[in-house]
Amino acid sequence: MQRRGNGAAPMGIDRRSLLVGAAALGASAACGGTQANVRTTPDGAGFSKQGLARLHAAMAAHVERGDLPGVVTLVSRGDEVHVDAIGTMAFGGTAPMRRDTLFRIASMTKPISGAATMMLVEEGRLRLDEPVDRLLPELANRKVLKRLDGPLDDTVPANRPILVSDLLTLRMGMGAIFTRDPYPILQAMAEKGVAVGPELPQAPSPEAWISALGTLPLMHQPGEVWMYDTGLTVLGVLLARAAGKPLGDFYRERIFEPLGMKDTGFSVPAEKLERLATSYWRNPETRQFDLFDAAGQESRFSRPPGFPDSAGGLVSTADDYLAFARMMLNKGEHGGRRLLSERSIALMTTDHITPQQKAVSPFSPGFWDKYGWGYALSIVHKDEPGDPRGFGWNGGYGTSSYWDPRTGVIGVLLTQRMMDSPSAPAAFVDFWRSAYEAVQG
Repeated sequence: MQRRGNGAAPMGIDRRSLLVGAAALGASAACGGTQANVRTTPDGAGFSKQGLARLHAAMAAHVERGDLPGVVTLVSRGDEVHVDAIGTMAFGGTAPMRRDTLFRIASMTKPISGAATMMLVEEGRLRLDEPVDRLLPELANRKVLKRLDGPLDDTVPANRPILVSDLLTLRMGMGAIFTRDPYPILQAMAEKGVAVGPELPQAPSPEAWISALGTLPLMHQPGEVWMYDTGLTVLGVLLARAAGKPLGDFYRERIFEPLGMKDTGFSVPAEKLERLATSYWRNPETRQFDLFDAAGQESRFSRPPGFPDSAGGLVSTADDYLAFARMMLNKGEHGGRRLLSERSIALMTTDHITPQQKAVSPFSPGFWDKYGWGYALSIVHKDEPGDPRGFGWNGGYGTSSYWDPRTGVIGVLLTQRMMDSPSAPAAFVDFWRSAYEAVQG
């Protein structure tokens, strides 16, 4: 197995996201070990035992084939929670996957950032319809390229400022362009360290990152086109300035601590590094799994980043993310305490992208036939077997979570194999298909 100790970026991958129990179900020596826990409710309205067994078998098969070193799955409905930990934390390793294994959740960070934004809106520190210029003067008086492939100085003035809501809906006019052509704007973004890709921003500070972005023209007029995923990276700078404190402190005080998300953050403290799984990507030339990010002290997540990425920089666990998803499913309430208003949840879970904008906003094939986009999360309009339902998003490092108000199902899938393309990997399809086939009542 080939590995890259320097964490080199995968070739041919242009973006990150291109997605409690007490009774043990048992353990298996196969695939390096299995942990499973379930809590059932008297009315049996959760999941069938047979369905859960099929879910386990489907995910274990990916580990047995060597497609994944390990996986943690969680499905919840009502008071019932089922967690399954299969395989090992690294290819060729002996440390078994655990329920509390830490994963880089990539774009599953986005819904958390959306919720954080709505908290500041409710407090009056931000307005959805206000220009970002007040807090982000680096993005005032924008110029816009006349042509995406044109020179950087061939521009026109922006028709209007970038709004706070443009960041949440990815309509600020800046983001990924899915082409192999050497567009000047893409080259400039890469040179300045603000390109969209699997690597997290390496800027020494939020100020350095936003200043670099501010030297470039926009690709489209603000509000006209959905573009992945620069707007939600910009959002983190805005939130820190609006909150008057570092982004990680704000998230911890307002979201993680109230929800009991004790293992979630932008880095992993030394005493928890033994629980961080190794991360891999499949080299498209050799088809081998190369190292993307090591575990332990060698991981880039072993130290706080200079620039915490609100679009994809968090590390978390299955149970931590369940707490967030439950709060969202409960319309902003957790443990009798309201973190967000029902109106804020409704705004977050409303599709804000018009048919006209979807027509000019390419992503993965058929994406807009099934999905919409709210405030920092995906909305499923149409699903087939193997698709998630409700609201959530996938993480490009191999993670997925959605919560479904119609059935009450919450699913969390955590792997450490980076997605090869914007289309859902086979493990994602098997997880969501099996999860819904296990629903009873």
